[in-house]
Amino acid sequence: MSNTGLQSLDYIVFFIYLIGVSAYGYWIYQRKKTREVSATDYFLAEGSLTFWAIGASIIASNISAEHFIGMSGSGFAIGLAISSYEWMAAASLIVVAVFILPVYLKNRIYTMPQFLRERYNPTVATIMAVFWLLLYVFVNLTSILYLGALALEVTAGIDFTYAIIGLGLFAVVITIGGMKVIGYTDVVQVIVLVLGGLATTYLALDLVSEHFGKPGIFNALALLREQADTHFHMILPKENPFYKDLPGLTVIIGAMWINNLAYFGCNQYIIQRSLGADLPTARKGILFAALLKLLIPIIVVIPGIAAFVLYQNGVFQKEMMDAAGVVKPDHAYPVLLNLLPAGLKGMAFAALTAAIVASLAGKANSISTIFTLDIYKQYIAPGASERQLVRIGRYTIYAAMLIAMVIAPQLRVLDQAYQFIQEYSSFITPGVFAIFMFGMFWKRTTSAAALTAALLTIPLSTAGKFLLPDIPFLDRMGIIFLILSAIMITITLADPKSRNNPKGLEIESSMFSPGRSFVLGSIIICGVIAALYTVFW
Repeated sequence: MSNTGLQSLDYIVFFIYLIGVSAYGYWIYQRKKTREVSATDYFLAEGSLTFWAIGASIIASNISAEHFIGMSGSGFAIGLAISSYEWMAAASLIVVAVFILPVYLKNRIYTMPQFLRERYNPTVATIMAVFWLLLYVFVNLTSILYLGALALEVTAGIDFTYAIIGLGLFAVVITIGGMKVIGYTDVVQVIVLVLGGLATTYLALDLVSEHFGKPGIFNALALLREQADTHFHMILPKENPFYKDLPGLTVIIGAMWINNLAYFGCNQYIIQRSLGADLPTARKGILFAALLKLLIPIIVVIPGIAAFVLYQNGVFQKEMMDAAGVVKPDHAYPVLLNLLPAGLKGMAFAALTAAIVASLAGKANSISTIFTLDIYKQYIAPGASERQLVRIGRYTIYAAMLIAMVIAPQLRVLDQAYQFIQEYSSFITPGVFAIFMFGMFWKRTTSAAALTAALLTIPLSTAGKFLLPDIPFLDRMGIIFLILSAIMITITLADPKSRNNPKGLEIESSMFSPGRSFVLGSIIICGVIAALYTVFW
C-alpha cells in the first residue's frame, strides 16, 4: 500500500524549496553586506526583524523531527492529550511576552549568561555558559541532527550518513548569514512546514473517510472521535497507562508551566529571536508564535490519531510493526507520508526538512552567540573588534556542526534516544527557572543563592529520578523547583547584606503593560485554549 522513496516530481518540488530558501537567504545576506555588520546585528539582527519574522523564527526553531515523528507517534499511542505541550506553550508564550521579555530588553540583555553575570556574578554566568554550550552541542544539536537524519532515512529512503551531511551543510549555509538571514528564511520554512504538514493531515483524514465510506474531512473528524474516543481526552486519569508522561492536572496548573516558561523564557535558543527588537515588535512576534502553536497539533497529532484508527481497522498492520512484530507508534507519520501522491509527498518531505534545518540553524546560532559573547569576548579577547567577533561566531558554527555530524551516528545504539535526551536535558530546568525568576522579581536574591541552585539542580534531579521513580517526571520537576526555591530564599534571608543588594534589578510596573492589540490577541488565544480543554476534557 505504501510508496517508499521519492519520485521525480517529489524531487522537483523538494529542489524548488531547497533552491528557493537558499537563494532568498543569500539575497538577504547580500543586502546587509552593503554596510559593516556589528556583532549585535549578526547575532540578534538588532532592529531588523519584523514581528512576523520573529514569530515564525521561534516556531521554526522549536518544531523539528521530534514533532513530526515523535509527537505524531504520541498521537497514535496517547491521543490528543500530547497536544498540551503545544497548547499550554501558547499560554506560556503570552506570559513570557508580558513579564519576562521586558526585563531583558530594559537591561539590554543579549544572552542568558550575560543576564546571570550582570544580575549575580561572573562565576554563576560562566558555569551556566559552559553547561549550556556542552548541552547545546553534545546533546541538543547532535540529537536534532540524528533524529532528522533518521526521519529522512525512514520517510524518503535517503542514506543516513548522506542525510546527516546534507542537513548539516544546509543548516550551516543558513546559519552563517546571522540572525537576520535565519529570521527571514524561517518565514519561508514555516510556510513550507505548515503547507506540507497540512497535506499529510488532509491525506490522513481522507483515508479515514474513504475507509468508512463517509467522504468529507468533517466526517473524518467525527469518525476519529467515534472510533477512538479514549484518544480525545486532554486530562488523563491515573489509571491511564500514559499518566506518567502527562500527569492529569499538572499539565494545566502544575509543573508544565515551569517546563514551558524555562524553555521559552530562559533559553537562548528561543528567546534570542526577540532580543534585538523593540518591546512592542517583540511582543507581537511572540504573540504570533503563540497563535502558530495552536496549529501544530493539527499538523502532527491528528495524523497520528488517524493512523491509530486505520491501524485498529486493519490498515497497514505490517508497516506499523518492527521486525520483531512489535507496534512502533513512531512509524505513524512515515507510513502516512509514504502514502502521499507524487508532488505532495515532495512538499511534505520539504516540510520535514524545513523543520529540521530551521532547528539546526537556530541551535547553531545560539551556540555561536554564547561562545562568542560570553566566553571569547569575556575571557579570551576582551578587546576584540566587531568584525573579529562575527568571524569567531562563524568559526564556532563550523566547529559545532562538525562535532554534531561526527557524534550523531553514534546515537543509533541508543533505544528511545529522544525520550532519554529530553529527560536528561530537563534536569537543569528547575534550577534555571528558579535562578532567573528570583533574579528578575526579587531584588534581594544573592549570588550565593543562585550559585547553590545552579550546583544542586542536576544532583537533585538525578536523586529524584532514582528515589521517586513512581512520581511522574513533570511532578518531580515541580517538587525540585520548590526545594530549590526554598533553599534560595533561606540563603538570601540569612544574608543581612541582601537588604541592599546592588545587583537587584529595577522593575517598573509600566514595563508589564502591553498594548490593546496584544491584550485582545491574548484573550482570543487563551479563549481558544480554554474552549479546547473544555470540549476535550
